[in-house]
Amino acid sequence: MQAQPIIADRGEFIDALTLLQRGRVLVRGADPASNCVLDGGPVYTAHRPLLDYALVEEFSNPDGFPHMHYYRISARGQAFARRACTAWQRTPLLQRLAVRLTG
Repeated sequence: MQAQPIIADRGEFIDALTLLQRGRVLVRGADPASNCVLDGGPVYTAHRPLLDYALVEEFSNPDGFPHMHYYRISARGQAFARRACTAWQRTPLLQRLAVRLTG
């Protein structure tokens, strides 16, 4: 049985979902262990659950750099992001701050 992916940093995960909903693109190098970038900033942990839960899907980018992988939010990801971001905004501010500080 395969272990379910863990969302190590929930604040970063919500931030990534928000940016992806706005049409931003997640970029990863050819090496699976390479870093990811979203809207010019590094994504340290959120990319793994985004990929594992199929919240993003790879697309061909002929204008992009060779050997890079480009991902957009999927239809499943859009639906999930709406629910997750709404729930995040309804969470009290101090609780959101605690989540950002602790992951």
